Amino acid sequence: MQILMRYSYAAVFLLIMLEDFGLPTPGETALVVASVTAAAGRLNIWGVLIAALLGAVIGDNIGYAIGHFGGRRLVLKVGSRFGLGADKLEHAEGFFHRWGDVVVAGARFVEVLRQLNGVIAGTMGMHWATFLAYNTLGAVLWVGVWGAIGYFAGHNLKVIEAWFLRFSWLALIALAVAIVAYFLIQRRNAKATSASTDADEG
Repeated sequence: MQILMRYSYAAVFLLIMLEDFGLPTPGETALVVASVTAAAGRLNIWGVLIAALLGAVIGDNIGYAIGHFGGRRLVLKVGSRFGLGADKLEHAEGFFHRWGDVVVAGARFVEVLRQLNGVIAGTMGMHWATFLAYNTLGAVLWVGVWGAIGYFAGHNLKVIEAWFLRFSWLALIALAVAIVAYFLIQRRNAKATSASTDADEG
């Protein structure tokens, strides 16, 4: 995240804006890292939150314009260059059909929907004022949640590190048990397959 360290608020704004109309940029990661950095005193948390909120709302509105004026065919044509196929688009559209306009408010918390939120709203003909209202609400919630998580983590890095070190041995034991269980299951399946083969041959 060197771009974040160099351009601070502008980087937060740009990365989130680009992500929110479909480009594969680490917008959510940028928000969390910037919030952690703010907790360390190297950025202002309010500057981070405002930059993130503006990037989120503007990015989704650009996506809405692309979907509204370009249509589904253009979205698929351009999106295919960035890994957006018809299957992903149809999956995201399914959420809109199922939940209606309100899905826009919660879309930011769901991978793929966060990137395609505005685009799909535009292609499906959602009224812009309705989209703007739900989208702004979702942006405020998303920025608030991830900004708070990053800021809290930044202020409590030593506590988090201490808890991690204290319980890391439990994670190692769990990993070891999982590995042993995996090999035991594989061995049992291999024996079962071998026995079935011998029975068929007999």
